[in-house]
Amino acid sequence: MARLVIRLTPKAASDRIDGWDVDAQGRAFLKVRVTAPPIEGRANAALIDYLAKRLKVPKSRLTLMTGDTSRLKQIEVDGLDEAVLQDVLK
Repeated sequence: MARLVIRLTPKAASDRIDGWDVDAQGRAFLKVRVTAPPIEGRANAALIDYLAKRLKVPKSRLTLMTGDTSRLKQIEVDGLDEAVLQDVLK
């Protein structure tokens, strides 16, 4: 099981990954944009859909662990390890 820290930007022009970045404390996070607005969980659902497609796994294997209403989110991916995530999500 792998965990991803994501900085989500809703209401973007397109769904895309902008790459990896590091915060002030040295923690890595993935920058992701989705077209969905941050209303009633639509952006979170779009994020799960988009990541499932990129990782080629069912949506049911992705779980939003933290950050329901925050830009920083933690997603748990069942059945994949960290190395696979790093390669696929470039």
